[in-house]
Amino acid sequence: MNRKQFIKTSSIGIGLTLLPGIFHSQSKQEKSIDLNNANPKIIKDKDGKVLNVIGDIQTHKLVGSDTGNQIVEWVDNVEPGVGIPPHIHTLEDEIFRVIKGKIEIMVDGISTVLEPGDVAFAPKNVPHAWKVVGTEKAKMITSAFPAGIEHMFKTLSELPPGPPDFEKVTAICAEHGITFV
Repeated sequence: MNRKQFIKTSSIGIGLTLLPGIFHSQSKQEKSIDLNNANPKIIKDKDGKVLNVIGDIQTHKLVGSDTGNQIVEWVDNVEPGVGIPPHIHTLEDEIFRVIKGKIEIMVDGISTVLEPGDVAFAPKNVPHAWKVVGTEKAKMITSAFPAGIEHMFKTLSELPPGPPDFEKVTAICAEHGITFV
């Protein structure tokens, strides 16, 4: 067999050998997406499960069990001064859409103030943060995909009231692929 033939044959063999590993390396969350298990749902503004996630009042509208684990969506109703410090998601992308008030958002080192109608996208592995600015309470619709982060929010909402134990918060977030920077 000549050199060119050997390389072609070897490359195919190596490719077939590595292919299962490439597919196997997907995260558990990515594997659990079930496009056939999404349920139609209509959610009114007053509907949803309300969680107090360390001062971020979230009303969960769609969760993974509704969407075949494709997406989770919640509404943040947040007082001025409340926000989330810079952090990185390794599992999901997020979209932030301001409905009321003003949110200062930082994505990948660029900060801006979002007003009603404005949208920001924070892909996984990119640092981002947000904070309500001004004197008005803010309302923001946040979507994360794929779903799964709602489980972290539930755990964080069960922490005792008062100033959060940042070490405990950091550990819970790390279990869900989120680190603070």
